[in-house]
Amino acid sequence: MASLQSSFTVLATTPTPRNSSLSKPSLLPTTNARRSHRFRVSCSSNGGGGVDRRNMLLGLGGLYGASNLISGRKANADPILPPDLSQCDPTGATTTSGGQTVSLDVDCCPPYTDIQSDYKLPSFTTPRVRPAANRGTLKPEYIAKYQLAIQSVKRMRDLDVTDPDDPRGFTQQANIHCAYCNGPYDQPDHPGLDLQVHNSWLFFPFHRWYLYFFERILGSLIDDPTFAIPYWNWDNPRGMFMPEMFTFPGTPAYDANRDPSHIPTGTNPVVTLNVGSTVTDPVQIISNNLTQMYNEMIGTPASATDFMGQPYRDGDAPHGFSGGGTSEQGSHTAIHVWVGDPNNEYNEDMGNFYSAGRDPLFYCHHANVDRMWTLWKDIPADYSKEITDPDFLKSAFMFYDKNKNLVRVTVADALDYKRMGYEYEPSNTPWMNYRPQQRLVPANLESLSKTAQTVAKLFPLTLNNTVKVIVPKPATGKADETLVIENIVTDNTKLVKFGVFINDEDDKPEEVDRAEYAGSFTQLPHRVKAKQSTGNLRLNLKELYENINIADDKSVVVTIVPIINGSAVTIGSVKIVPRVA
Repeated sequence: MASLQSSFTVLATTPTPRNSSLSKPSLLPTTNARRSHRFRVSCSSNGGGGVDRRNMLLGLGGLYGASNLISGRKANADPILPPDLSQCDPTGATTTSGGQTVSLDVDCCPPYTDIQSDYKLPSFTTPRVRPAANRGTLKPEYIAKYQLAIQSVKRMRDLDVTDPDDPRGFTQQANIHCAYCNGPYDQPDHPGLDLQVHNSWLFFPFHRWYLYFFERILGSLIDDPTFAIPYWNWDNPRGMFMPEMFTFPGTPAYDANRDPSHIPTGTNPVVTLNVGSTVTDPVQIISNNLTQMYNEMIGTPASATDFMGQPYRDGDAPHGFSGGGTSEQGSHTAIHVWVGDPNNEYNEDMGNFYSAGRDPLFYCHHANVDRMWTLWKDIPADYSKEITDPDFLKSAFMFYDKNKNLVRVTVADALDYKRMGYEYEPSNTPWMNYRPQQRLVPANLESLSKTAQTVAKLFPLTLNNTVKVIVPKPATGKADETLVIENIVTDNTKLVKFGVFINDEDDKPEEVDRAEYAGSFTQLPHRVKAKQSTGNLRLNLKELYENINIADDKSVVVTIVPIINGSAVTIGSVKIVPRVA
C-alpha cells in the first residue's frame, strides 16, 4: 500500500462556465461521448508513474483509508466514489419514453472548478428548526422570508438571471438532482456505468446532504443562519393536501407544472400515498395512507437495509426500483407521482427525476422524507438500525457550499442530523398506531385454493390480469418468513404498479388498510441503459401472519393485482422462504 503515501499534483485549468438552461426535452440521438479531462493527476511515491483515480482518492482527506479494507472483497474498498465533475456529460441527461432512450435538451452539469476540499461540518450552537408546512402555525413573516429566500434581489432565482453559473442559483440547485439521477455522471473508473443515488442505501444520505446545502445557501442569501426549510407533513391527515404557501400563482414557491386536479381547489385535493388508486372517498384515502405509513415504517422492515435500501458499491450497475427501501418505494415515490403533471410528456416537474428539483415543493417534500429517517431511527425494533459497512459509510458526493466552494462529503458525516445543525418541529404521527386490525377468524384456505393455481402451472407470466397462486410455506402457521416475487421484468419506460395480498377473501384491492395487504411494487419511468430492468420483490410476512391470524396451514394463497400497466410486467416465479436476518 505504499502508493497510498504518494504525493500528487493537480495541474489546474481555468474554470469553465456551464450552460444552465432548463429547456423542454426533445427526441435526440443519445450519445455516449463524455467530456474530455480538463486536468491531469500524477501520483507516485517517487514522482514517476501514475496511479488511477481510486488510489488518488484513497489518499485525499482520509476519505478512503487502507484500514477500512473489507475481508473477502477485492484489495481496495468498494464505496461509491464522488463524481468527477470534469467528466460530466452536458448531453448525457436522458429519460425513457415509448421504448426509447430519450435525450433531454438540458445540460445538468454544474459549473466546474478544480479547487476541491473535504467538507468539515461547522459547530452549531442553535439548531435550525424545520417547521411543518401544513399545521396552520406558519407565521406570515416566515412565509415572506421563504419567498424572499428563493427569488428576491441577490437571491436564488435572481442568480439564474444575473449569474447563471453561480452554483447557488435555483436552476443550478435543481440541476444537482438531474446530474446524479439521469445519467450525466458516470461512476469514476467505470466509463459508461451510470452513477445513481436512488434505489439503494445512498438514497437517504444523498438527499440529506442535498437539503443541507440548499438550506444553508438560502439562509446565507437572506443573511439568516437560523433559516430552515419547512417540511410537508403528508404523513399526518392535517397535512394530506398541498401546502397553501406553494400554491399562489406568481409567487416564488409556485410551479405551474403540477397536477391541476391535486391543487387545493382541484377535484382531488387529498394526497394519496397509494399510487394508482381510484378511491375518491377522503376517509378511505386517509385510512389507506396511514396504513401505508405504518407498513413502510414499522410493519414491513425487518432489517436496516429493508428501510434504507440495498447495498450499492463501486462498479455495481444501478439497481432497479426493487432495490429501494420501504420508504423510498412507498410514500416518497407516491408524492412524486401525485404532484407531477400527467399532462406533460414526462410528468414534469415532480414526476421525473431530471426535473423534480425545479419545483420548490420538492425540497419541502424531501424534508419530510428526511424526517421519516429520523423517526424510524427512534422507533423500537428487534433489529439493529445501524449500517456499519465501510462501503456505505465511506461513499461520497460532491456539492457546492454556501460560499461557492466545491466540497466532498461522506455518508458517515450525514448520519447524525443534529450534528448538521437542524431538527424538526414536532408533528403528530397517528400512523404509528395504525397497524391493520387483526382478523378474528382465519381465512378458509381450502375455499380460497379452489380459484388459485400452483406456482409451476402459473409462472412465468405477463401480469395482464389479477392472479391467485398457492404458495407452499417452509413452516406452518405464524413463522418468520419472506415472500419473494422473483425475476420481475419491467419496461423502464412505463409507470408500473402491482399490489400483493395474502389469503384475501374480500378482493378489494383499493382498500390497502386491511390485514391481508402485503405490499406493492411501484416503478417510475426512469433512465437506464437497458429498456428493461429485472429484480425481485421481498415482502416480510411475520407481522402479516399475525394480522390475518393465520392457521397452521402449510401454504397460503397469494393474490397479485395489476394496478398500472400490468402488461409491462412479467414475473418469473413466487416463493416463500425463511427470513434471513
